[in-house]
Amino acid sequence: MTPKTLDPALEAHVRERFTRQHAMLSMGASLSYLAPGEARIEMPFNPNFTQQDGFIHAGVITTIVDSACGYAAFTLIPTDQRILTVEFKVNFMSPARGEKFIATGKVIKVGRTLTVCSGEVQSLENGERKLIALMQATMIAVK
Repeated sequence: MTPKTLDPALEAHVRERFTRQHAMLSMGASLSYLAPGEARIEMPFNPNFTQQDGFIHAGVITTIVDSACGYAAFTLIPTDQRILTVEFKVNFMSPARGEKFIATGKVIKVGRTLTVCSGEVQSLENGERKLIALMQATMIAVK
């Protein structure tokens, strides 16, 4: 099967928009993969974003997976529009510990204005991946 790829101009547009995400940049997150309807954001462990037990804070994990879902949706809309989150639900299955956190967002259904996405976050610890969170999100396309 041939991997899905984005038009290079669209990919450049999406990646440029990511550089405007000061929250992502301050967390050291990077947009590591893009395809039509899919985006992956990776973030290294940073003790500045831990909660009282030394795990990455749930809000930070939510932020990277919300953005992964948003950028997945962003790959499927016209370039004169933006994506904003309307709602989401997150389930945490394990504490966020590890050297790196990988959030993947995928579009489930794209509509004229609303797009439904699913997301997951895996931790990478000692070379092993572990699923730590799942998200369902709704995004809206706006001008």
